[in-house]
Amino acid sequence: MTRETQLLIDPVELLDVRFLVGFRRQVFNSLDNFESAQRAELMLAASGRHRQPSLARGAQERSSGGDPGDFPGRQEANGEFHIGRLLDWSILANGCGLAAGFALGYAGDMPTAGFLVIGNEILSGKVVDSNSPFLAKRLREIGVDLERILTIADDVEIIARELRAMSETFDYVMTSGGIGPTHDDVTMEAVAKAFDLPLELDRELQNRIEKATGDYFNESMRKMAMLPKGARVEEAGELWFPLISVHNVFILPGIPDLFERKFESVRKQLEGVPISLRRVYVTSHESEIAVHLNELLSEFSELMLGSYPRIGEADFRVMLTLESRDEQYLQLALDSLLSRLAPDTIHRVD
Repeated sequence: MTRETQLLIDPVELLDVRFLVGFRRQVFNSLDNFESAQRAELMLAASGRHRQPSLARGAQERSSGGDPGDFPGRQEANGEFHIGRLLDWSILANGCGLAAGFALGYAGDMPTAGFLVIGNEILSGKVVDSNSPFLAKRLREIGVDLERILTIADDVEIIARELRAMSETFDYVMTSGGIGPTHDDVTMEAVAKAFDLPLELDRELQNRIEKATGDYFNESMRKMAMLPKGARVEEAGELWFPLISVHNVFILPGIPDLFERKFESVRKQLEGVPISLRRVYVTSHESEIAVHLNELLSEFSELMLGSYPRIGEADFRVMLTLESRDEQYLQLALDSLLSRLAPDTIHRVD
């Protein structure tokens, strides 16, 4: 690229290139400078490498007929650089220079989940719910978006109503509690009611329970073998009681240890793109860095950014979290944030 290099935008070929206010002025002014031109060339090349590989890439192939791995632009023999036939990438201009934005490296919406916590003991405060934070963390690790947690009483009508609503709203639903042998274990009955299914005795499950409990088996334990018709009975690791699921609902126990172990047998059935996380600890007050966070989100609109003040910490005042399902996008966003913050205010990055 030379000092005479120009960016030519063909409106006929251009599909979805979005420019910030003032982009045209900054680009052409900066390209008068050779050093800026070199930087722009590198940024444009980076943009081409990070296009979305499936949905967006397929559309780009259809529009241009070109190789989806090619950089979506071309340099002419006279040194002019031509941008054409692009889908869903943008060049973002800011006061520090040119930053390349690109379509994220995954396609489509991520699967969603709802969690129904069942138990009077949770609502009364007699037992502290530890299953919700465990599930939230694990689902995030595998790329499933947990969008709702609801705690309700041991009431068949309430459970059935809320469960039906969650099943219709989310890709996956998980419940905890109410599957034991006692009077307040009504989850199976409620699941059956939610989907208008009869409860039936599963003979194989009954035999399994009898074998596991031996002389302790009684009619109360037989209740645990009453399942909604068509329920799936799946192995749950080394646990003697299997994993029960109906449609998109996974029915898990309330006891934390059992809940966690059962979930490990569920997670292999869930699909998503894992979320990567970076943390930045700063010694500035939140009000002092708010403008930098707003600028960062203007540049990286798909970034999941959190700001959490900490009181009583000796070494830092705010913990910032940056998250994305695209590692390269996340790294670019992290680099951009660190360049905005004064070096002596950054306590730690991990």
